[in-house]
Amino acid sequence: MASALPLLCLCVAAAHLTGARGEARPAQDPQAPASLASSPGCLDAREKTSGPSRLSKGRGGDGGLGPPGAQYLVHSPYAKTPRRGDASNVDVNLRFLGPRGRGPTEEPAAAAWDRPDQPSPTLEDWAEAGEWTSWFNVDHPGGDGDFESLAAIRFYYGPARVCPRPLALEARTTDWALASEVGERVHLSATRGFWCLNREQLRSRRCSNYHVRFRCPLEVAWSAWGAWGPCSRSCGPSRRLRRRSCPSPVGDACPGRPLEAQKCVRPRCPGCSSDTCSCPDHILLGSVVTPSGRPLSGARVSLHAQSGIIATSDAHGRFQIPRVCASSRANISAHMDGFSAGMAQVQANGSNSATVTIVLDKIKKPHLVKHPESRVREAGQSVTFCCKALGSTAPTKYSWFHNGTLLDRRGSRPGAHLELRGLRLDQAGTYHCKAWTEAGAVRSGTAQLTVLAPGQLACDTQPREHLIRLPDDCGAPGSGPAYLNVGLCPDSRCPGPAATGSRCGDARARCCSVRRLERRDVPCSSYVLPVKVVAECGCQKCPPPGGLVRGRVVAADSGEPLRFARILRGQESIGFTSYQGDFTIEVPPATERLVVTFVDADREFVDTVRVLPFDPRGGGVYHQVKAMRKKASVLLDTSQSNAVPLGELDAEGPLGELVLPPGSIFHADGQPYTGAVEARVTFVDPRDLASAAAAPSDLRFADRDGELAPLRTYGMFSVDLRVPGAPEQLHAWPVAVRVAADQIHMAGHAEALRLWSLDPESGLWEEEGGFERVAAPSHRARREERVFLAGNLEIRERRLFNLDVPERRRCFVKVRAYASDKFSPGEQVEGVVVTLVNLEPAPGFSANPRAWGRFDSAVTGPNGACLPAFCDAERPDAYTALVTATMGGEELEPAPSRPRPRPAAVGVTQPYLDRLGYRRTDHDDAAAKRTGFRVNLAKPRPGDPLEANGPVYPWRSLHECQEAPVNASHFRFSRVEADRFEYNVVPFREGAPASWTGDLQAWWPNPQEFRACFLKVRIQGPHEAMVRSHNAGGSHPLTLGQLYGLRDARSVRDPQRHDTSAACVEFKCGGTLFDQRQDRTLVTFTPQGSCRRVGVNPLLQDYLARHPPSAPLEDPAAFSMLAPLDPLGHNYGVYTVTDQSPRLAKEIAIGRCFDGSSDGFSREMKADAGTAVTFQCREPPARPSLFQRLLESPASALGDIRREMGRATRFPVPGSLRTPPGQ
Repeated sequence: MASALPLLCLCVAAAHLTGARGEARPAQDPQAPASLASSPGCLDAREKTSGPSRLSKGRGGDGGLGPPGAQYLVHSPYAKTPRRGDASNVDVNLRFLGPRGRGPTEEPAAAAWDRPDQPSPTLEDWAEAGEWTSWFNVDHPGGDGDFESLAAIRFYYGPARVCPRPLALEARTTDWALASEVGERVHLSATRGFWCLNREQLRSRRCSNYHVRFRCPLEVAWSAWGAWGPCSRSCGPSRRLRRRSCPSPVGDACPGRPLEAQKCVRPRCPGCSSDTCSCPDHILLGSVVTPSGRPLSGARVSLHAQSGIIATSDAHGRFQIPRVCASSRANISAHMDGFSAGMAQVQANGSNSATVTIVLDKIKKPHLVKHPESRVREAGQSVTFCCKALGSTAPTKYSWFHNGTLLDRRGSRPGAHLELRGLRLDQAGTYHCKAWTEAGAVRSGTAQLTVLAPGQLACDTQPREHLIRLPDDCGAPGSGPAYLNVGLCPDSRCPGPAATGSRCGDARARCCSVRRLERRDVPCSSYVLPVKVVAECGCQKCPPPGGLVRGRVVAADSGEPLRFARILRGQESIGFTSYQGDFTIEVPPATERLVVTFVDADREFVDTVRVLPFDPRGGGVYHQVKAMRKKASVLLDTSQSNAVPLGELDAEGPLGELVLPPGSIFHADGQPYTGAVEARVTFVDPRDLASAAAAPSDLRFADRDGELAPLRTYGMFSVDLRVPGAPEQLHAWPVAVRVAADQIHMAGHAEALRLWSLDPESGLWEEEGGFERVAAPSHRARREERVFLAGNLEIRERRLFNLDVPERRRCFVKVRAYASDKFSPGEQVEGVVVTLVNLEPAPGFSANPRAWGRFDSAVTGPNGACLPAFCDAERPDAYTALVTATMGGEELEPAPSRPRPRPAAVGVTQPYLDRLGYRRTDHDDAAAKRTGFRVNLAKPRPGDPLEANGPVYPWRSLHECQEAPVNASHFRFSRVEADRFEYNVVPFREGAPASWTGDLQAWWPNPQEFRACFLKVRIQGPHEAMVRSHNAGGSHPLTLGQLYGLRDARSVRDPQRHDTSAACVEFKCGGTLFDQRQDRTLVTFTPQGSCRRVGVNPLLQDYLARHPPSAPLEDPAAFSMLAPLDPLGHNYGVYTVTDQSPRLAKEIAIGRCFDGSSDGFSREMKADAGTAVTFQCREPPARPSLFQRLLESPASALGDIRREMGRATRFPVPGSLRTPPGQ
C-alpha cells in the first residue's frame, strides 16, 4: 500500500494515527509526532489540532487509507503563519480523491481564525531542539514541473547551508501558500527534497513555483567524561583513553573530540621495541614534503621514541636511514623552522627496505571561527562564552579577559569555553578571548555580559518614543509636516533560561519586542488616518539570527558581470554567482569577519577576496564587488633572467619589478621545469585612485598580541605561472621583488616596508619578509640607475602579495546616513555601506592626491558607523580621505560645501570643521558628481574640548565613537531620492527585524521573507509629479477596505526625453496575510496635479481582466487594480523581488524598475521601458495673488480667508502629534 501513496503527509502534534484496518484513532503517545517527523515525505509542521481531523476511510489493505491506486490531497488551512516555534491551531483534513484522482468524497472544513481582540501571536518554542534554515529556491516551474532537490540546494547554496540529516522539510509557494491551499499534489522528503509534477495535477494545471526550508537539530552539548580505560600495554610507552558522547545523531554536532588520551607510566619492556630495534642490512628511504607535494630541504629527521637528529633532508627533500627494520612500523618525525612538526609510520617496501613520507604544514597564524556572543543573565544564573580558533596547529591555550583584564586561570578554568556560575553583578562587562599557537595569537571579538539585579526588568513594558512622519495633509495648516509617536521597544535581549547556562548559544533566546498594539485615528484634511501604536513591550522569542549579504560581482574595467563564479567562504564552497553576477550569502551567527572569495571559472580574473561588512542584527546589505581582470600573459624563458614590471601608469614609470632568475621555475612536486612559461602578473597600483575598488581583502594583519592592525599599501600583485596551453600551475623560488625607493614618499616608510601574502581563509595578510636598500650598478641601463628596496619571496600555494607598511597613526571617523537632507535625528537610515579611502596628498596639494593607501567599509546601524582611518595630529593634511556611501546600488549625497561648508549642514562644529578642510566632490566643479567628500584626517588634539566630541576619534576611543549621541559631531549623508514617503498603519523598522508585529494590517505579513512590489508610472508633461499609492484590503473579509499604508514617489526625468518622466511606486503585494488567507490588495495610483490617464499596459490589462474581480476604473485621474498574486515582470510594468531583507528587496526592485527590465539594475530612469500606466499632466495654472484677488473679487477673497482661518481654529491636534527637534 505504501507504494501507492504519494510522498505527502502533514506531521501534526497530537495528530491522528491510522489503525490496523484503516480506522482513524487519536494518538495517545505524546512522542508519536517525533517518529512521523523523521519519515520521508513528511512536512513537519508540529502544530496542535483544534479538533478532530477527518480521514476518508479506505476499504482494502491493512493499515491503508484507501484502495490501491488511490491518491490523497492534504488540506491544512492554518489559523496563523506556521513560523519557527509556532503552536497555532489547525484543522487537518485529508480529502480522498479516489482512483486516478476522480472526484473528492469529502470536502475540507473551513479554517478558523483567532479572535481579533486577542494579543498578537508570538514565536513560541518547538517541542524538540531544532531550527529552520532559510528558504531555498533553485528551480522555476517549467517542463515537467518544479524540483527543489536537496542535492541541488547543497550544490548551488553550498553544503553547509543544510545540516547533514534534516529533521523535516516545509514547502510553500512563493506566494506563501501551502500546496493544499492551491490544490496541487506534491512530494516531500527531508532527505531527498521536494518535487511537483505537472502530469499529476488536476484539470491540466501546472505546478506553482515553490521554495523549501529544512529543519535541523540545534547545537547540543557533550556528556560528562567517562572513566579512564586500561593502559594499552603492560610495559613500555602506552596510553589510556576516556570517552564522552554527543546526543545528536549528526557526527559533528558537538565541537571538540569524543576521545581524550593520557600517557601511562610503565616499566621498560625487556628486549627491543619497534622504535629501537635495528637490522644491519635494512634501509629506510624517506621524503619530507608540503601538503601540495613540494619537497622540503633541511628538515631534521628523528625517531619518534628517541631524542637526537639521525638524518637531514637534501635539496629534493629526501633522506636515508640505515639499519631501520623494514617490518618495524617505526614512527619517524620531522621538524623544520616555520613548519609544524610532522610524523609518519614506516611502510615496508620489500624484504629489507621501507619508505616513509612526512608531510609538514607551514605554520600559519590562527584565525577565529567562533567568537563569544553577548548575553543577558539574572544574578545567580550561569553563562558560557565560547571561542574557537583554527590554524596549522591546534591552539596551545586560550586566555580570557574581563573588561580588558586577564582572568585568573585558577578561578575561571579557561579554555575554549569560559563558564561562569552563580553570576554576580560585578561580573558584568565585556569579555573576549585570545587563542595562542606556536605561530602567534589571535584576539576574538568582544561580547557584552549584562547581569540583572533581582527584580530588575530587562525589557521595560513602556515603549520608548519613536516618531514617524505623517502625510502632509495630516498636520495643522501651515505648520509643516507632522510626526506621530508610535513607540518602539528597545533592541535588547532578555535573560536566557537557566538551563542554557552550559551551552555556547541560547537556543531559546528572547528579545524585547512588541507585545500589544493599540489603534489610533489621526484626522487629516479629508479623511481619517488609522495607525497602530505600540502599547506594551515584553520578552518574546528572538527572530532567527544572522545577517544577509547580497550583491553583484562585475569586472572592474568593463562592468560586465562575473558569471557562474564559485563562491568560497574560507575553504568551503557555498555557491555560485548567477548569470548576471548576482549572489546571496547568509551570514552564520557569531561571525565577526565575513571573508568571501569569488573564483572565475574561466581564470580570466584574479581570485577576488573580499571582507564584506554586514549587519549583525539581521538586516540585509548590498555590495557591488569589482573583480580585476588578469594582465595579458607574457612568455618567459626559464633559462634566462626575466623581469616583469610592477605598475605601468602613463605619466609615471613602474613602481618596481619582479625578477625571476634562471632555473627558478618548478613543477608542483618540486621537479625543475624547463621551457616556456606563461606568466600573468596583475598589479593593483595605488597611484591609480580607481584601482582601490578592486583591491583584495581589507588590508589588515594580526600583530604579536593577536590584535587586528591596519596596513598602508604601496601595491598588490597576483602571480599566475602556467605551462603554455595547459592548466598546470607552476611554482617559483627564489623570486626577487625590487621596489623603487623614490616611490616611497612618507617619512619612515622605506625602512618599515614589508612583503606580505594573503591568507584567503582568514582574509588577513601574513608577513613574508623585509626589504634591503640596494643600489643599482652604474653599468646598467639608465632606467635602473636608481636605489631599490629588494626582497625575496616564494610563489607556491599563495598567489596574492602585498607591499605594505604597518601604520600606527590611526583614528576612527563617525558617519551617519539620513533619509533626507533635513538630517532629522529620527530619520537615520541603517544598512548603508560607507567606504573610506585613505589618500596620500602631494605636499601642499591636499585636493590632488598622488596615491591611495588603504580602504575600509562599514555598515550604518541605529547609531551610524565608525570607520578606521590613518590620521596625523601634527600635520592635518598628512592624510586625507575620500568618503562615499551606497545603499542597494543607490549613491547617497553628503552635505554641500559650496561656497563654504556650514557647520549645521555638515554636522561638525567650528573651528574643527576648518581644520578638517571639508570639501564635497563638486566643490571645485559644479558639474561633478556629488556622491562623496574629502577631508583632512586631523587627529583631535588632547585637551581641546572643541575636538573631543568627534567626528574624528583616537584609535583607543572606539567605544566613545560607537556610543556617541546624535548631537555629537559627525559627517552626514542623505538619500538622493528624498521625495519618497512611506506610511504603514502597523509600524515596522526595516533595519530591526525584532520590531515586526503579527497583525492583519501589517505591510509585511511574513517576518522571514519580504516581498516588495513596484509599479512603473510614466508621466508625460513638462514637470515631474508626485504619485501616491493607496493600499487597502481588497478581498480578505477581515481587512476589506482597511488601509495598509501609503506610498509617495516623485517621478524622475528621463535624460533622453525632456518631456517625459517616470515614477517607481511601491504597493502592497497581493498574497497570503498573517492568517494564511489571501488578499488581493486594492491599490489606487494617483498623480498629483492636473493629470489624466491615457494608457495602460495591454498585458497588465489582460491579466487583470482574466483574474477577476476587477477594480473600478471610473476615475480618469487615477489607476486602480487588485494587486496580482503572481510575480509579474517588466513586460507588465510590475517589479517584484522577494528577499529576507525588506530594504534589499525594495532597492533591487527599484533598480530594475529604473532599468525597465526584470534582471537589470540602473539609477538612470528609462521612462519608456517597462511601464504599466501612463498619465498626461498639464502645468497647473498660476494662482492669482491675494492682492489681485481682492481687486477682482473682494467678497470671494475675504470668504476664502475666513474659511481658512476657521479651519485652522477647528483643526484638532492630537497630543501625540509633534514636530521633532531640529525641524
